[in-house]
Amino acid sequence: MTDILEPTTETTHAAEAATSAQQRTLSKTVGGKTVTLTPEQADAFGRELDALKESVIADLGERDATYIRNMIKAQRGLEIGGRALLFGGIFPPFWLAGTAMLGLSKIIDNMEIGHNVMHGQYDWMGDPAISSQGFEWDTACPADQWRHSHNYMHHTYTNIVGLDRDIGYGILRMSSDQRWRPYYLGNPVYAFLLMVLFQYGVALHELESEKIASGEITLTDKKEILSGIWAKTKRQTLKDYVAFPLLAGPFAPWVFAGNMTANLMRNVWSYMIIFCGHFPEDVQEFSIEETKAETRGQWYFRQVLGSANLTGGKLFHILSGNLSFQIEHHLFPDIPAFRHAEIAPKVQEICERYGVPYNKGPLPHQFATVVRKIVKFALPF
Repeated sequence: MTDILEPTTETTHAAEAATSAQQRTLSKTVGGKTVTLTPEQADAFGRELDALKESVIADLGERDATYIRNMIKAQRGLEIGGRALLFGGIFPPFWLAGTAMLGLSKIIDNMEIGHNVMHGQYDWMGDPAISSQGFEWDTACPADQWRHSHNYMHHTYTNIVGLDRDIGYGILRMSSDQRWRPYYLGNPVYAFLLMVLFQYGVALHELESEKIASGEITLTDKKEILSGIWAKTKRQTLKDYVAFPLLAGPFAPWVFAGNMTANLMRNVWSYMIIFCGHFPEDVQEFSIEETKAETRGQWYFRQVLGSANLTGGKLFHILSGNLSFQIEHHLFPDIPAFRHAEIAPKVQEICERYGVPYNKGPLPHQFATVVRKIVKFALPF
């Protein structure tokens, strides 16, 4: 398996300072308590997590291949069944069932299949249909742009203010280290709009709109990126809001409404899962200075403190793409995500022995703290 997200010389920015970084004691205040790891503890912490990862990689096989193939079959079945029922959407039970099935198919395609396949979790199978570099998903964001903005930028610089653009998505203020300006008074409004239009927010992420607004770059500089966004968004729009409604003939309005509702379901759900994995109470941000030339153990330390898990049942974890195990996902992004449920207790046990907080909780609680943070950081104090 190709481990494309190792903290290499390039990705740890300033590796020439590695010696001093190894001598640095890590310290963060979480929930009013100071968390400290000496260089020796950080190295041991990293070795234990590396060993856990290697044990999973050594065990990959038919069980994993069967799982992802079954997920693809289930997603396709839900989509075909949902679209068929929507053609009879004039009858309310058909419309409700068809919309629900289509919404679930889009959630599974986005969360459990697309996101995980594009992380390279199944590249070891050698199947072109689920190759990380060739996969395209049913959403407005072009896959090649997402692989850069998410796989590389976010997972390399997780929660480093000034480098990780997922902190606020260039739209929101989500950290006290982001300088306040009057624009952020609209934080709750921007957050709501991002939630209902999430696929388009993700699509525009690589455009770096905040840099365009500040004059740092121009739209011309992003001409190729903008062209890719337009082509993918146009294709998705024509598919859901023109082609399928036209195929339904006189039932076109019901198909149009069902497709729009299914996309809204996927947008809201994806937003909630992702925000609850990154922004609940006690999730930490880091400065560029703090993270210069990290050792492997220090990189793991940042991933744990910069993430939060969600508790729930098996179906909940499937529909979240197993991003309900955001801590494990940030630690091991290229391991098949359904394995995270199995290793989460082991990760938690390792964290407990080293005194590293392991943030987890139910969706309603975590989302409430996210909303509170969105409102809090709208204000200047």
